[in-house]
Amino acid sequence: MFRILMRIAIYVVTFVLIAGSVGAVGFRNSQIDFYQSFREEPVPLLQGVTIPQHDPAKPTVAVVLGDTITEDFDFLMPYNLFSRTGAYNVYAVAPDHQVKSLTGGLDVVPHVTFQELDGLLGKSPDIIVVPNMPNMLIFGSQYQSVLTWIKKHADTTLLSICAGSAQLADAGLLKGKSAATHWQIMPDMKRFFPDTAWTVSKRYVVEGNIITSAGQTAGIDAVLYVISKELGEPVANQIAKEVHYPSYPFLHHPNVDPYSIDLKFMTYLLNNAYQWHKQKTGVLLYNGIEELALSSIFDSYSDTGTTNVLTISQSERPVVTAHNLILLARYQMPNAPKLDKMIVPGADAKTIAAKDILQWQEAGRSENALLIHEDSPDRFVFEAPIEDLSKQEDILSAEHAVKRLEYRANQIMLEGKPFSLETYGNLILLTIISLLVARFIDKRFMTKKIKHLPYR
Repeated sequence: MFRILMRIAIYVVTFVLIAGSVGAVGFRNSQIDFYQSFREEPVPLLQGVTIPQHDPAKPTVAVVLGDTITEDFDFLMPYNLFSRTGAYNVYAVAPDHQVKSLTGGLDVVPHVTFQELDGLLGKSPDIIVVPNMPNMLIFGSQYQSVLTWIKKHADTTLLSICAGSAQLADAGLLKGKSAATHWQIMPDMKRFFPDTAWTVSKRYVVEGNIITSAGQTAGIDAVLYVISKELGEPVANQIAKEVHYPSYPFLHHPNVDPYSIDLKFMTYLLNNAYQWHKQKTGVLLYNGIEELALSSIFDSYSDTGTTNVLTISQSERPVVTAHNLILLARYQMPNAPKLDKMIVPGADAKTIAAKDILQWQEAGRSENALLIHEDSPDRFVFEAPIEDLSKQEDILSAEHAVKRLEYRANQIMLEGKPFSLETYGNLILLTIISLLVARFIDKRFMTKKIKHLPYR
């Protein structure tokens, strides 16, 4: 028995040291690429950049940017939907004027600081939207200014998107309350904030002036709920139609069957750990780009462990979106690296970005500009990118992307390989190497020694 246990231990330890260590490094690097994709490029002069004009007759929505990094969908989606109503002043607000990064590598110039907005309004914003700031537990001290400002305005309408509920919980505003969050981080939320009743079966939860949403697209339901209460349900219904959101009934019936860890999630973990040759995809930033369409690229491709998305624009000048959000690209066309794919998001991109697309083509680039939403103007913007991801990678990875987004509509058609050949091939290769190394150690060093040990 002792001999058997010793030999088993050799194989297990060798596998952990080789396959496990390589996977851990790969996973860490993939997570850094998405969740710590800070801007390292110099910031160009921002002369002439203006903030949206303030209308004192309109209520104000403040969408918060964290000190280090903010989840792209959680920020771009509510900014887009509230702006679409035309009924609000909508601002990107941050602790300071420094350029802020969103997950995956999208850079935003804040409109105003916390202090400036307080001075402009002379009161609390009517609605404060709190996105997920995924490095809060790593860079906790750097989020104190965000938490302080949220607590200062704790009596206004607070809306958290996805794991933005962690910021509200860390500010002490969810004690004794029920709250929703993304299903993947539910165990961490229960561990770090046990004084909150975390629910896994609702798209959003309302507790007085605080609304918390579950994962990603569930935040659309929460935003539409707030709009319906503030402006009336016809307005909320119209916004849902404008973005072709198929799950509007969740506004009235937010109860759902909870998600749990399954093979799709394992594929996500393995893609992050063992897919080493990630697709390098460019996304063209152009004036008038639609914020939700832009988010569909980063969240469909980047947070899968399969693709790195690089922002590219015509020049160093800031790009102004359809609703006056100010963006900076990290690359310009002349210095853009070699890409596997170039995506131009937006149903109207062919018209709005015509000059930018032409300049890309005239630059002699071999990568054709993929107008990802051109053939699906009447579909929700995430559907075409996820279908393209399935063809680019595999069905299982795309299925997890759908589940991670908590997108519960059944109109996405996935085609492609059943699973990632590279991910599982690399894992099998490392397993074989581990077995061969373990066998060598066993034969070369252990067998001879074990022969001289007394039987137990």
